[in-house]
Amino acid sequence: MTTIRSVETRHCDAGWRNYHFVRVTTDDGLVGWSEFDENLGATGITTVVEDLAPIVVGESVSDIERVRARLIPEVRQSYTGVGAMALGAIENALLDAKAKSLGVPCVDLLGGAVREEIPVYWSHCGTYRITRPEWYEPVETLEDVVEMGREVRDSQFSALKTNLFDFRGEEPTGWAPGFGRPFHPSLTVEDDQLEAQREYLEALREGAGPDVDILLDLNYNMKPEGYIRTLQALSDVDLFWVEIDSPNAAALADVRRESPHPISSGEALVPHEAFVPFLREQAMDVVIIDALWNGVQQTTKIASMIDAHQLHVAPHNYYGHLGTFMNAHWAAAVPNLRTMETDIERLPWDDDLFTRTPEYRDGNLQLPDEPGWGCEPDEAALEEHPPTE
Repeated sequence: MTTIRSVETRHCDAGWRNYHFVRVTTDDGLVGWSEFDENLGATGITTVVEDLAPIVVGESVSDIERVRARLIPEVRQSYTGVGAMALGAIENALLDAKAKSLGVPCVDLLGGAVREEIPVYWSHCGTYRITRPEWYEPVETLEDVVEMGREVRDSQFSALKTNLFDFRGEEPTGWAPGFGRPFHPSLTVEDDQLEAQREYLEALREGAGPDVDILLDLNYNMKPEGYIRTLQALSDVDLFWVEIDSPNAAALADVRRESPHPISSGEALVPHEAFVPFLREQAMDVVIIDALWNGVQQTTKIASMIDAHQLHVAPHNYYGHLGTFMNAHWAAAVPNLRTMETDIERLPWDDDLFTRTPEYRDGNLQLPDEPGWGCEPDEAALEEHPPTE
């Protein structure tokens, strides 16, 4: 029996954030890895993982469900937050270690692949260039937006996702009051903001042409009334889906009934019980799941539950390369996949941090066949890019 000898965390600088990893070592020297994220209020996962580590040590690397069952009582009162996310991070590292011990890719432990290539879309297209010009090629005018759309059109990718932006001032600004940018706690949207969004989307469509799908992410930025007004104001805009985050399943179902566009949601839901009211209310057309938070093995179960409701799933994935491969394995295993999120634009040293980088052919991510995830952090490279405070 291969047992767990240690559970540790590793961290490195990723420019405007840090990358975070769990490193599980077995008694025979195998190392399993997972990526997790402490961005946007998830601070504390590292502490929870390290606090839970003594409970995991000594368990069989094969008994992933047993380990999870032992850990749930330890985080019971935070099982809808960082506690559940920490369990997901540990589960994912165990899955990598178990697959390596058996000499198989992780997808084989999830039932096997139903597809070898995963359709993806270019996420945060424009978002990083507009909001983080110090790290990415700046987009400063609507003419730049048109050119960015052409760039996607001329690439191998057939779909992109973007956010809310206003180009009416001296420089473009993002509109994300749900994240406090700007501070606008009423979360109301006015006609001038709707007009600014239309101008931005029209410029993006002009460059991208008619054959590139455009996905729009509205995040947490409005109340239901505002979502409905926005969706109806953009009813003549060709959108693949509109992504909305809402804590209220019934309210989101109301929005979906009034929407001229398909609705996707669910990226912030954790653990699996959190999906139930949204499925009961038929609140979305595509259910987005964060496998780094929920755990990849649990996520395949959630996808089956969603399939029983005749709905598609899509990974929430704006992480490093390891996170992309982790999502790829469950995306390859579930029949009801719609498409997969991935960030195409990367920091200059991103490729140096990992032993493998994603390979795309005709806009599809290729699934690796090596044991485990097929990718892991390069520990020497992590030390060369220490985490920032």
